[in-house]
Amino acid sequence: MTETFYLDMPSPIGKLTLIGDGTALTAVHMDCGDFVLPKNANKGHAVLIEARRQLEEYFAGKRREFNLPLAATGTGFQRAVWAALYDIPFAQTRSYIEIARAIQKPTASRAVGMANGRNPISIIVPCHRVIGASGKLVGYGGGLERKQWLLDHEKHQSPSR
Repeated sequence: MTETFYLDMPSPIGKLTLIGDGTALTAVHMDCGDFVLPKNANKGHAVLIEARRQLEEYFAGKRREFNLPLAATGTGFQRAVWAALYDIPFAQTRSYIEIARAIQKPTASRAVGMANGRNPISIIVPCHRVIGASGKLVGYGGGLERKQWLLDHEKHQSPSR
């Protein structure tokens, strides 16, 4: 059985709980929703301390990309979507249909939306950068206010400003 490690951290969008398996980051949970920490979870781990450091740099406007070992659990389709999310450049957005096309499933925009919503490593795997085809903000597990904050934060750090 794999060990579970966790580390809580404050952020401008509320408390984040980082989860890892001892070798990689497996989840970033926001202080909303129904996440329950396993009873046998251990506090802290080097991978989580590094993830916290990189997230702090991101929130301080000093980091645009993350360099962490990631191990999200999901189906092959979900992992393909999450890989496409990871490739969305800082301060840019993509629509669900653009992600569907990027993974060679052009008619799967609804399934992409479902996979996007199940992304366990929010912020680092930037599901907040996915918007509706109309350009409007739609769906975000952390709430649209947090999604807007993250997009605005990146926009203000963008070199085009």
